[in-house]
Amino acid sequence: MIFLTRMDKQVMYVNPDHIVSIEETPDTVITLFNGHRFIVKESAVEIIDRVVSYRARIIRRAGSAVGKKYLTKVKKGLFRSATLNRNLAIDNRGEQERSPFHSQEF
Repeated sequence: MIFLTRMDKQVMYVNPDHIVSIEETPDTVITLFNGHRFIVKESAVEIIDRVVSYRARIIRRAGSAVGKKYLTKVKKGLFRSATLNRNLAIDNRGEQERSPFHSQEF
């Protein structure tokens, strides 16, 4: 979300993915995809800079390993438990169950 200032000095937050157009008549008018229009104090260049920095921040967060360390620990634990349980299940199967699925007779 990016923050913008309305003409009455109220701060509002807009999802930049919903912006359809930005018009600079004497005032800056933002049109959203649902048809709502907002008049804001910021110029079009300023809004575009905020949208670009917002998207760069999203891409930077998605690509960094720093924010995902807690996820890797959980995934490693799930993988370890799944493979341990799978190995136990494979060791307990009979000879018929070890053959490939497509060659089994039903």
